[in-house]
Amino acid sequence: MSDPYGSKPSRSTRGGGGGANLASCLLATCFLILVIAGAVAACYFVFKPKPPRIKVQAVRFSNLSITNGTLNLALVQEVSVSNPNRDVFSQYGSTIQLSYHGRPVGVVFIPTGKIEAGQTQRMSAKLNVQSYPLPPSSTTSFSSQPGETETMVIETRMKLVGSVRVLKVFTHRVESNEKCTVWTQAPNLSVFIQCS
Repeated sequence: MSDPYGSKPSRSTRGGGGGANLASCLLATCFLILVIAGAVAACYFVFKPKPPRIKVQAVRFSNLSITNGTLNLALVQEVSVSNPNRDVFSQYGSTIQLSYHGRPVGVVFIPTGKIEAGQTQRMSAKLNVQSYPLPPSSTTSFSSQPGETETMVIETRMKLVGSVRVLKVFTHRVESNEKCTVWTQAPNLSVFIQCS
């Protein structure tokens, strides 16, 4: 049946709606990216890896002498290492170095190991130096003869290297250093330590 008024059939309009939908998707994607980045940043600051804390407990000498321009000593250094992180700290490649008059005279490697989150572990390292030749400027006598009291100054440097996991996924390298100046006197080998 013909339309007595001669009206034309309506047509659906296209064009402007597609651009609006694309803009909405881009806006939602940018917002989602910002939310994810903010969450990752917040987690990083909350779970940010921290270096282990080193505290030297004691330094002991069982033998110490300088004779004929050579150094002989047996030293034990005891330390406590605390893990302030929220996950396990795995240490590797750690060392304690002994220096005299600014010259390294010995080094000992610390075995690899792990410290649980929030825990403290005690470690000890023994260093033996036998007949180490000293430079002429430092070949003073240091013996345990009766009536003699002489002071000797050495330095120990502990370097603790390891890694900490973040959110059980990422691994972050951390490092701590502790330098100690050690004064000791003959003949009783009494020790005074200052660390920084």
